[in-house]
Amino acid sequence: MGEILAVGITHYPPLAGRDESMAFILKRMLENPNLPEQWRQVENWPAAMRKEWSTDEGAAAARSHRERLLQALRRTRAQIDDFHPDFIVVWGDDQYENFREDVIPPYCIYAHESFEFGPGSMPNNIWNEPSDRKFHSLGNVAAAKYLASGLIDAGFDTAYSYKPLHHPLGHAFANAVLYLDYDRKGFLHPLIPFAINCYGRKVIAQRGGFPIFIDPPTEAQLDPPAPTPRRLFDLGAATARIFAASPWRVALLASSGWSHAFLTEKNFYLYPDTPADRTLYDALRAGNYEAWRNYPASAVEASGQQEILNWMCLAGALSELRRKPAKTEFIETWIFNSSKCFLTAPPR
Repeated sequence: MGEILAVGITHYPPLAGRDESMAFILKRMLENPNLPEQWRQVENWPAAMRKEWSTDEGAAAARSHRERLLQALRRTRAQIDDFHPDFIVVWGDDQYENFREDVIPPYCIYAHESFEFGPGSMPNNIWNEPSDRKFHSLGNVAAAKYLASGLIDAGFDTAYSYKPLHHPLGHAFANAVLYLDYDRKGFLHPLIPFAINCYGRKVIAQRGGFPIFIDPPTEAQLDPPAPTPRRLFDLGAATARIFAASPWRVALLASSGWSHAFLTEKNFYLYPDTPADRTLYDALRAGNYEAWRNYPASAVEASGQQEILNWMCLAGALSELRRKPAKTEFIETWIFNSSKCFLTAPPR
């Protein structure tokens, strides 16, 4: 019988940059020509947002935010190392990186022998690494094919690939490795990336990124939706069931932030929907997984929670394993685009 460790982390791109640039997404959203004038004035922001912004445009808050993220990442890394997985299955989104106009699968397993990636496009990265530096991770083709076969047998028509299409490895997966190895000790755990189409209606229309303020896409130009929370929850449950019957020690990892400010229209794209995140977080801590499975797709979009669909897979896995998280942490922010959640749930 297989052993499974469940974990959740963030792949927050500005963590690869420096503290003084961590709030760059908020600054970009303030350039929105359609932003009501009152929201350009700091004095009109919510009190907690003003406090975080302070008089240094969030520089001190960035240091604190980084430290909390690193503490959680180091704890997670230690848990993974102690578990000694044969490989890590990473549920992550693809933001117009590997999948573009030629094909957008609802989800896709990477059965690649290995992966090559760099420190990302963040200028002046925190490690002072050249942008052309290459990192390498092993894959596990046999286990990836085993998973794809098991999911197809279970009624999930699962896409799979043997080589990259447009991009060697999207940042949801690459950053998971780069951040778990933030201290550059080396990361030898093989990966099976499991790409989820989180961005749905805006994956092509908005290229999986920032909102388009000048001549935005019309309703007719938007894409078909992402897979529903229910479907991804059940996909995660099936994944756990398949590996529980396998001979492997497997870490199942969800990689994403939660509500994103730049996806939350009702907040003028300035700050995330923290109350919606807190509702899901409380349900997760309590093991109320049906609240996750029954979460409406419309609520995901309304609250800018597209990337939480990666965590739907993780919640489904936890439900299947009948396991509550052993450790969770919710790291709230108003000015650094998204609140972050961390979770570990080792085998009993």
